[in-house]
Amino acid sequence: MRENHLKTQLQAQEVVLGLFINSTDPALVEIGSYAGFDFVVIDLEHGALDISVAVNLCRAADGLGLAPLVRVAKNDPAQIQAALDIGSAGVLVPQVQTEAEAIAAVKAAKFNPLGTRGLSFATRAGMYGAAGTQITEEMNHKSLVIVQVEGTEGVDNIEAIARVPHLDGIFLGPYDLSQSLGIPGQVRDMQVISLMQQCVGVIRQSGKFVGTYADNPEIAKEWINLGVQLVAVGVDVVVFLKACQSLVAQIDN
Repeated sequence: MRENHLKTQLQAQEVVLGLFINSTDPALVEIGSYAGFDFVVIDLEHGALDISVAVNLCRAADGLGLAPLVRVAKNDPAQIQAALDIGSAGVLVPQVQTEAEAIAAVKAAKFNPLGTRGLSFATRAGMYGAAGTQITEEMNHKSLVIVQVEGTEGVDNIEAIARVPHLDGIFLGPYDLSQSLGIPGQVRDMQVISLMQQCVGVIRQSGKFVGTYADNPEIAKEWINLGVQLVAVGVDVVVFLKACQSLVAQIDN
């Protein structure tokens, strides 16, 4: 089984930078690696990607030493299992609001005795059977399980969520948090920032790592200085849009 370098980096308290991938083209994943990112989030929650596309994006990432995380559409055992079976470095589970939901996500991601993940060795994660039948313990140990807390209910339950065993990290979603506060999209509002700061402290005290999304390098640095280790800086299609807008603006002006 391949090494999970992203998990090793996080356990060593390193800061890792990534990019959300909404495009179906593996070239965007390759470019992310050449740019120096540590991971990509293959996004099955938003956009047009599906699991058959995601597996090839994972291959592109693995080929260049870039860790592929897969964000599933919802906290569903079948989707979590599929995201891990394709050989991703880990799964990102959105809209987790309670301790029970976090426990359910972990159980869906882990084989017995830690969970209830369905077992097949004939998957990319199992090297299509070449890894042998004793691989479940190694998979349980190496795969990352990350839940997204992105609503006020989740913030209220952050201490209980952070105590869930075998959960590696918690990703704070600023955009959906802003929406739950009635100020959709206003991620720099102090209501959003204050709640996220509170969560960062609680999560770090629990021994788990904290992740979040940042629209630009300045915001990313702010969160890193507060103890956030895993930062996704942008979405592939938005990065391309901004680059194109900049080119047009420079010519038109």
